[in-house]
Amino acid sequence: MKHQIRNLSDTAVMAKRCLLLSKRNPDTFFASILLPALMMLLFVSLFGNLITVEGTSYANYIVPGVLLQCIGQCSSTTAIMLNKDITSGIIRRFCTLPVRNSSVLNGHILEAFVRNLVTSSVVLLVAVPAGFRPSASLTGWCVVFLLLASTILAMSWLAILTGVAANSAEGASALSSLAIILPYLSSGFVPAETLPAILQPFAKYQPMTPIIDTMRNALLGKPLEMHTFLPAVSWCAVLTALFCTASLVLFRKRLKRE
Repeated sequence: MKHQIRNLSDTAVMAKRCLLLSKRNPDTFFASILLPALMMLLFVSLFGNLITVEGTSYANYIVPGVLLQCIGQCSSTTAIMLNKDITSGIIRRFCTLPVRNSSVLNGHILEAFVRNLVTSSVVLLVAVPAGFRPSASLTGWCVVFLLLASTILAMSWLAILTGVAANSAEGASALSSLAIILPYLSSGFVPAETLPAILQPFAKYQPMTPIIDTMRNALLGKPLEMHTFLPAVSWCAVLTALFCTASLVLFRKRLKRE
């Protein structure tokens, strides 16, 4: 019990450090706060009158996709921050202190979680004047938060993995581009069946599509559909476990190498 409390304390200290670095970095502020707001307004203003979605407005339709796209954008920031810590040598200094090595990574995860929640709140607030009118019940909002938190966790561990694997901040940013692109190749911005035929199978079975569809139905007040909810939760759980395990193994190997 004492070790668990100490690990939580170490993680909180590392997360506070990361939050202070984000606060003092104008690039992080732009990427995490201003860019998501601009993305939401840009999509609605450019495509709102061009794309017709059956049963709802375009603003209501794209909110889940924008949320996940912004989580991907934030994961790129996390990967860059961690990679800079590794290449600058500060991680090596942390590991000489009486703290668990995993708390360094957990601190980045906790900071990313807080930053992503702020980003998501900004998107939802900006979406309201753009025409977003949610009809979600309390249960629906709980489903949205569950999937949002699960996606943040999975994408943050992907960011940790790329940050550890990359040899430079630029490489970490490039490797994280997959998380940014995936929402576009799903049902996030247009119905999957309207995509080119060659992309439709990928859009149908990739992780983002069931997550987005479940979140959209919850926000619109529709009944929970288990055939999308269960795959969404399963994808998040599997990806989080996979990326977390790979990150810890690779992190230990990199510490031994440097």
